[in-house]
Amino acid sequence: MTERGRFMDDLAGVAQGALSAFTGLKDEAEAVFTARVEAVIHKLDIARGEQLAAVQELAANARMGQEAADVEIAALKARVAALEAKLGLTPAMPGATPGIDPLTGVPADVPPGAPSDPMPGTPRDLPPGAAGGTAPASPLA
Repeated sequence: MTERGRFMDDLAGVAQGALSAFTGLKDEAEAVFTARVEAVIHKLDIARGEQLAAVQELAANARMGQEAADVEIAALKARVAALEAKLGLTPAMPGATPGIDPLTGVPADVPPGAPSDPMPGTPRDLPPGAAGGTAPASPLA
């Protein structure tokens, strides 16, 4: 009977050693698999869960900021419209500043100058390009 007990103890020891070896193999296989998956994720530039959550949070913050800016712009437009109504101004088109060209920013009542007009402040009897006096000597000459 002691023979059988000793045999069972040996068999249990072998089984425990095999189980320990298989546990080590499982851990090693998981580590290799995890490393390979990490490499594929990095190579394909796939976003992880926490990165995706961070981007979603940034988008939500940007959306809230945009909504706040839209509300502020609407309030400012209403204020400008009220001030224009108070002053008796009516813009030609909504959002346009009355009397100012939107492309150049020049008031509409100022006549456009001819291309041959001299610069303001220069005498009209001088030829174009001569702003009075001689040109300074070039330091490279």
